[in-house]
Amino acid sequence: MTRLIAISVLTLLLTACALPPQGGGRHAIGGAAPAGAPHPAIDVSPAVRLDLAPGGRLKAAINFGNPILAQRDPATGEPRGVSVDLARELGRRLGVPVELVLFESAGRVSAAARTSAWDIAFLAVDPGRAGEIAFSPPYVVIEGAYLVRESSPIRSNDQVDQPGVRVVVGRGSAYDLYLSREIRRATLVHADTSPAVTDRMMAQGIEVAAGVKQQLQADSRRHPGTRLLPESFMSIHQAMGTPRGRLAGADYLNQFVEAMKAEGFVAASLRRHGIEGASIAPAAR
Repeated sequence: MTRLIAISVLTLLLTACALPPQGGGRHAIGGAAPAGAPHPAIDVSPAVRLDLAPGGRLKAAINFGNPILAQRDPATGEPRGVSVDLARELGRRLGVPVELVLFESAGRVSAAARTSAWDIAFLAVDPGRAGEIAFSPPYVVIEGAYLVRESSPIRSNDQVDQPGVRVVVGRGSAYDLYLSREIRRATLVHADTSPAVTDRMMAQGIEVAAGVKQQLQADSRRHPGTRLLPESFMSIHQAMGTPRGRLAGADYLNQFVEAMKAEGFVAASLRRHGIEGASIAPAAR
C-alpha cells in the first residue's frame, strides 16, 4: 500500500511539472508568442533592447505636424495613426512598454534628438537631419504641394520661385529644409507648425503655402477661394529614426520597417485610419 501511494504521488508531481505555468508570467522575448499574437519576425538581442529602450521603456516621438502620420482622436484626444501603431508594435516585439512623447512639429522632434527625449522618431528623411539621426528605409512616400488663392496668377510650381513671392512653411519641417536649399528668389516665411501655414497665408496675405498635400487639401476646403497647384514639388520619404551612435538599434529598425511593409502592417494601418494619398515605400535594396 505504501508503495502504491508513493507511486501515485510521484505521478502527480511529474504531471504538474509538465503543465505550462499559469497566471501573470512575462512573455520571454524570442520564445513562443502568446495565443493569438503573431510570432516576432526579428530576433532581439540585448544590444538592440539597450539601444532602443535604454531606460527599460521605448520612448517614441509622435509628430502631430503631419496628419498622415498621427492625429488626435476627435472623441478622446488620444494619439492615433500609423506612427502610433508602429511604435506600439515595435514595443511589443522588444518586449518593453511604450511611452509616447508628443510633439506639434517635426522641427521640434529633430531638435530634441540630442536631449534623450526620445529613442525612436517618425520623420521625413533629409540630409539636414542625418547628422544626428540614423534613418531606416522609408515606410511611406507622401507629396509636398503648394496652395495659392484662386485669384493668384501662379499656375505651376516653376512660377513660385520668383522675386516678390512669399512662401509660408512649417519651421523645421521637411518642406522647410528642402525649400531652404532650393528656393533662390522667393522669400520663405515660417509658421510655428505645418498645420498653421494656410491660416498664416490667409491672415497675412502671403502668396503661397507649402506643406503636406493632404493637409493643404483639407485647408482648401476650410478656406474657399484657394486651390492647390496641380503638381507636387517634392516626394517625402517618411522613415523611422533613432539618435546616431545606436548602431544595433538602427540596424534593427531597418529590419523592422522592411518587415512591417512586407507583412502588410503599414498598409493595414493606413486603411484603418482612413489615410489616402500616401503610398507604401518600395522594399529597400
